[in-house]
Amino acid sequence: MTEKILKCPVCEAEKFSLFLEVRDYFLTKEDFLIQHCNACGFKFVNPRPDKASIDRYYQSDEYISHDSQKAGFISRIYTIARRVSIRNKYNIVNAFAGKGKILDIGCGTGEFLNYCTTKNFEVAGVEPNSKAGDFARRVNHIPVVSDLNDLEAAKGSMNCITMWHVLEHVHDLNATLEVIKGLLNPDGVFIVAVPNSTSWDARKYGKFWAAYDVPRHLYHFDKDTMKKLVTKHGFEILKTIPQKLDAYYVSMLSEKYQSGRNRYLKSFAAGFLSNFMAGKPDRGHSSQIFVLSMKKA
Repeated sequence: MTEKILKCPVCEAEKFSLFLEVRDYFLTKEDFLIQHCNACGFKFVNPRPDKASIDRYYQSDEYISHDSQKAGFISRIYTIARRVSIRNKYNIVNAFAGKGKILDIGCGTGEFLNYCTTKNFEVAGVEPNSKAGDFARRVNHIPVVSDLNDLEAAKGSMNCITMWHVLEHVHDLNATLEVIKGLLNPDGVFIVAVPNSTSWDARKYGKFWAAYDVPRHLYHFDKDTMKKLVTKHGFEILKTIPQKLDAYYVSMLSEKYQSGRNRYLKSFAAGFLSNFMAGKPDRGHSSQIFVLSMKKA
């Protein structure tokens, strides 16, 4: 079943325009429409599969973001990049949140949280994918629940909440942000990473840009729309941090979607140029991390 967005999730305006028609190159080869709000510019898939139907778009052995043991060149590159990324994520958390309770929403198989346990963090995870959640509990010994709303008893206790490329997957965007706000302690930080739809590589690849990843990515953020969304929920942006490795990985997949084959040298060049051009007005890096805190009264 599909559902249609009638009000912009960011500003609640009701007039949208077509931004792009994009194919699900990863799995189903279905076409989806990305619209943008005429008032604030926020981009989102519309219409989209409803919550009861979206699961089938994740049912693939190649969905490596929830799997630690895939073979193949791209998967090996992803695994190496993830190890570097985990250390970088920890450094960000440690710099802004310090020690305490950390909740990772969309924790996958739990590698990031497992690393945090070695640094004396108290950890918890949310993972709706049963296979990934079971792996996190069984192999990495992470306490994981399948639904964010199962953490009612943890209200106001989290020193840090993270969402690493998860917010764009969430159907109930505003409701989820309100739950997150309730789980943070007053001095806590919320760290969220999302693809950036105004990056150089997004503009270069257009409908072939892998980070559109329709319909799994329901929303397509940039710095301006992220600021408008989080301000609406009482957060302020402390810092924006680039994820430079993502430009290379996304360009690798985008080249394959566009040409039908792997073009590693072109992918590397595109990733390099994307990072180089990120400082231009209205660009930014292929993926960006936003460090947020709650506004003080």
